[in-house]
Amino acid sequence: MKRIVHRRSRRTTALGQAFGCALLFGLAGCHHKDKTAYYRPPPPLPPMPMHSSSNARAVQPSTHSASASNRTTANSSAGTTSGALQPMPHGKPVATEVGLASWYGPPYANRKGADGTVYDQNAMTAAHRTLPMGSVVRVTNLANNQSVFVRITDRGPFVGSRVLDLSLAAAKSIDLYRAGVAKVRIEAYAPPEHPGVAPAGKWCVQIGAFLDESDAIRLKNELLRRYSTAKVIEFAGPTGHWVRINPAKTDEATANQIARSIHVADAEPYIVRLN
Repeated sequence: MKRIVHRRSRRTTALGQAFGCALLFGLAGCHHKDKTAYYRPPPPLPPMPMHSSSNARAVQPSTHSASASNRTTANSSAGTTSGALQPMPHGKPVATEVGLASWYGPPYANRKGADGTVYDQNAMTAAHRTLPMGSVVRVTNLANNQSVFVRITDRGPFVGSRVLDLSLAAAKSIDLYRAGVAKVRIEAYAPPEHPGVAPAGKWCVQIGAFLDESDAIRLKNELLRRYSTAKVIEFAGPTGHWVRINPAKTDEATANQIARSIHVADAEPYIVRLN
C-alpha cells in the first residue's frame, strides 16, 4: 500500500513540475519584445582628386529605404545635420517647377562644378540644367513639406525625368537623403546681379553618356558634318564620355531644335544652360 502511494506522489510531482515549466515558458512568450530593424547608412567614400567635371553628371543615388521611425528629422526652415549656412534669396521667385530631385556626393566631392567652384557636398548647393548660374532656389520636399534654400552652382542631373540634384547636406536637411529621390517644388529667385528678372540664357546641347570613347568620337564627327557652323566637342566625365554642341546662335529655341533632331541609341540629348 505504501509503495502505490509513493508512486502516485512521485507521478503527481513530476506532472506538476512539467505543468509549471510550460506555464513559465508560456508567460515568457507572451511578454517578448518586437524586434526593431535599424538602418545603417553606407560608409562614406574617400574624396576624389580635384579636377574639372566638364559639367557632365549622371547621378543615381542610393535608394536604401527606412521606416519613418528611424529617420532623422531636420528643421524645415533652417539648419542641417552639417550646420551649413543657407543662401538668402532676393525679391520674389521668378520661376516655379515641380519634379523629381535627387542628391549627389562622392565621386563628385572636391571636383569643380560648372560655375568653376569646387563642389562641397556639405554646402547648401544644387545642380540644375536650365536655371541661371548663381540662382538661389527654395526646394520643398512635398512628402513632408520641409524646405531648404540652395544656390545653383552646377549642371545636371542628366538622368531621366529628374530636374534637380541637391548637395548631400541639402538632401539631409529635407529628409531626402535616405529616400534617394523625392518629388519637390522648386521656387527659383534671380541672381543678385539680375534682381527681379532672369537673365538671357546661352544654351547648348549635350548628348551622352557613352561608356566607349570611340562611340562619342564617332558621334562628334557626324555632328561636325551636320552642324558646320557649330562648335562640337567630346569630353570625359565621371559617368562616361559626352558630346556637346555649342551652336552659333545660343538661344534656347535653337538648342531645342537641335536636340529634337538628334536620335542616338542609348544616349539622350539635353539642352543645358551655359551661364
